[in-house]
Amino acid sequence: MTDHPRRVTRALLSVSDKTGLIEFAKALAAHDVELVSTGGTAKAIAAAGLKVKDVSDLTGFPEMMDGRVKTLHPKVHGGLLAIRDNKEHAEAMKAHGIAPIDLLVVNLYPFEATVDKGAGFEDCIENIDIGGPAMIRAAAKNHDDVAVVVEAGDYKAVLDELAANSGATTLKLRRRLAAKAYARTAAYDAAISNWFNRQLEIDAPDFRAFGGRLIQSLRYGENPHQTAAFYATPDKRPGVSTARQLQGKELSYNNINDTDAAYECIGEFDTKRTAACVIVKHANPCGVAEGANLVEAYRKALACDSTSAFGGIIAMNRALDADTAREITKIFTEVIIAPDATEEAIAIIGGKKNLRLLLAGSLPDPRAPGLTAKTVAGGLLVQSRDNAVVDDMIFKVVTKRAPTDAEMRDLKFAFRVAKHVKSNTIIYAKDLATVGIGAGQMSRVDSARIAARKAQDAANELKLAEPLTKGSVVASDAFFPFADGMLACIEAGATAVVQPGGSMRDDEVIKAADEHGIAMVFTGTRHFRH
Repeated sequence: MTDHPRRVTRALLSVSDKTGLIEFAKALAAHDVELVSTGGTAKAIAAAGLKVKDVSDLTGFPEMMDGRVKTLHPKVHGGLLAIRDNKEHAEAMKAHGIAPIDLLVVNLYPFEATVDKGAGFEDCIENIDIGGPAMIRAAAKNHDDVAVVVEAGDYKAVLDELAANSGATTLKLRRRLAAKAYARTAAYDAAISNWFNRQLEIDAPDFRAFGGRLIQSLRYGENPHQTAAFYATPDKRPGVSTARQLQGKELSYNNINDTDAAYECIGEFDTKRTAACVIVKHANPCGVAEGANLVEAYRKALACDSTSAFGGIIAMNRALDADTAREITKIFTEVIIAPDATEEAIAIIGGKKNLRLLLAGSLPDPRAPGLTAKTVAGGLLVQSRDNAVVDDMIFKVVTKRAPTDAEMRDLKFAFRVAKHVKSNTIIYAKDLATVGIGAGQMSRVDSARIAARKAQDAANELKLAEPLTKGSVVASDAFFPFADGMLACIEAGATAVVQPGGSMRDDEVIKAADEHGIAMVFTGTRHFRH
């Protein structure tokens, strides 16, 4: 690739975000670049004492239709698209009085921000940019001759090149800017199309696009031989993508994935009702508990599986306080995420320089609609988020014995957690704390037995006479296809069961529960998580 420098003699600037605009325009003018602009951008440049030509003077047409039509004109697009070394193009420019535009600076109408603030339908429509994307795509296509800038962050790179190349840009920079420009318009159109689909309640549109903005280039992906990066989507769901990192080293791919799992789980616990803590390892909760305060919730969650908690991710549903911070720092932890933290807690965490502390500001709404997507070979699997919550479910008693009030409280707690554990899932819970978690097994019986074994390990470590599964309740993310899985839970000491129901052998499972004096409730809601 040759350097292929192109001198910038004329620039068209049309921006909704005017950050750095005047400084950039002044620097361009210092390089004898003619400034052409539109509407509010032109007014801002003129108000700074700079000479600027309104695009209407360039085209010979006024802005019309409330500004909807102003740059859609041959004198604009001809100036952007003309190949400078093409004789035919040069003759056409001369014949029609078209002047070249060597630099285009456009950032788009703030459609995403308009949607994010909850604006009405018509307001959102009016914030769909038409002329901007058309000009950006034209300039990017003709990047051999034209540089295109779509955000203020690239002003410096352009000015550095003008200074280093006697007022010219290089092909290398123009190609990089062109690639970014197409990605920007693609993400913009994706935001618009997905918003339209939501408005029209279209679950499976013929075409589906997703777009995002880079948050962070990652050192590697799940494994060191994989490349990775982290992107933010227009969905401003509170969590790892919106959180402020106060300290600690850079998050890894696995840190981000696990922190997201932890914070989505903690979002199930209403901060007004109780304090709650979730500890996650490899995207699965290894301890979850509610308590009168955060330090109590943390201790109960840690007791479930302190071995797995080592090097884990901790999520809190309330502001991190000093007592809890001191407890957490007693063992190695990768990340803490909470809505907020006290200054004293921040100072305590500061003593562990590699421990990341993230403050997300608020909790994610477990009821909120949204989409999740995962790649498969040659395609995307897209679905609505699992936003079914325990508080909206009817727990139907199907056995002769109904759960006690204490059992029902723990059954609801266990089913909240089951939603966030990889299938097949079995959760033993007692006194609003997990006491055994079986995750991701091919057999539900195996999940029940693994969870019971972990509970026995915890009992041994705590020097308890028996595991806390004795007298616990149990939750299954999906129905028991046979009675054997439930019987394994009863063998571990469970006295009450919550499951979705819906198996062709439900009667057999209910009969087995009755024979053992077990209470069982059906929710009618399954929580598979793959």
